[in-house]
Amino acid sequence: MKTGINLTFKIGPNNPKPASRELMEALDSVEVSHNDEGRSGFQIVFAVGRSGAQDQKDYKLLRNPLLKPFNRVILIVTFNAKPKVLLDGIITNQQFAASNEPRGSTLTITGEDVSVIMDLEEKSAEHPQQEEATIVRMLISDSKYSKYGLIPQIVQPSLKDLPLRNERIPVQQGTDLEYIKQLAQRFAFVFYVEPGPASGKNTAYWGPPRQGTRVQRALTINMGAFTNVDSLNFQNNALSATTVSGKVQDRKNNRIQKVEDKTSDRPDLAKESALDSQRQVRVTQFRETGRNTAQANSRAQAMVDRSVDDVVTVTGELDSVRYGELLEIREKVGLRGAGYSYDGLYYVKSVTHKIRKGEYKQSFTITREGLGTTVRGVKV
Repeated sequence: MKTGINLTFKIGPNNPKPASRELMEALDSVEVSHNDEGRSGFQIVFAVGRSGAQDQKDYKLLRNPLLKPFNRVILIVTFNAKPKVLLDGIITNQQFAASNEPRGSTLTITGEDVSVIMDLEEKSAEHPQQEEATIVRMLISDSKYSKYGLIPQIVQPSLKDLPLRNERIPVQQGTDLEYIKQLAQRFAFVFYVEPGPASGKNTAYWGPPRQGTRVQRALTINMGAFTNVDSLNFQNNALSATTVSGKVQDRKNNRIQKVEDKTSDRPDLAKESALDSQRQVRVTQFRETGRNTAQANSRAQAMVDRSVDDVVTVTGELDSVRYGELLEIREKVGLRGAGYSYDGLYYVKSVTHKIRKGEYKQSFTITREGLGTTVRGVKV
């Protein structure tokens, strides 16, 4: 790899160890995808060949027990002397492509972050007299997940609903992961597991979407020697922004209450939010039942917030060496060189790292709620 970039590859059943020389020599490419809400995924490609009489019956790499499904993979990228855990995941799939060309055959292992382990067993379970944040913390802290180093990071919702036993009993029907995400949706929260802060540890976050305060170095297009982006594509979705209007029968007092929300609580990244600037904005009727007024208003706010997250979507690819750092998801980033409508600050929604010998690319998706910049300049 180019100067300043180093990849550490660990693999094994429970406590991964540095990959053997055999695996490192066969390693062809690595791709790791991070999404702000979904599971992270990876794909590692190895060149496969036969080197002696012992390989006549089968390819040696295919017999390697380290590459078996449900083994654990940890990838650490050291970029300009700064190590970062890029992935802590589980192998879920193998693909073998045979070729007549020497060393043309490939073995590809793919997988997802360790949260996939939380999605393997469906349950029917009751959680009496427990509100959502408590249930989530209990599920994450289950002893069967301890070997994956899960560190719960739970944000208490502003609306705390502790049900009485004679009122209702929260019931889980599905896997731990499905239920945790179901509970998150009630507040427009997200749940994800991200690797780190150290190798072998993972942070399990349940809370509102995080839009960090740090603004990363600007993505630059059409500025000569300062350009660090290979491509950019912009999309402005006029059907995304949505307001909510309707009524709910409060389950505590049986009164009919109005539910309405026309503004977003998300931080302003664009000068003109689609909710305010468009001639027409989609209106959704609130039809959910079995909620009190506070719960209904919270749900309506969540629906509006989610609707403006991806009004403007920008996709592109950058060369990591020219950019000079790793683009972090769930943080802000500046963009310049595209004109007033699309320059300014964005939220980093997803990043895919593509690594092979002599090359490190990052493809990305960044979003915001409308057009126009709110800042005069961005970090360069």
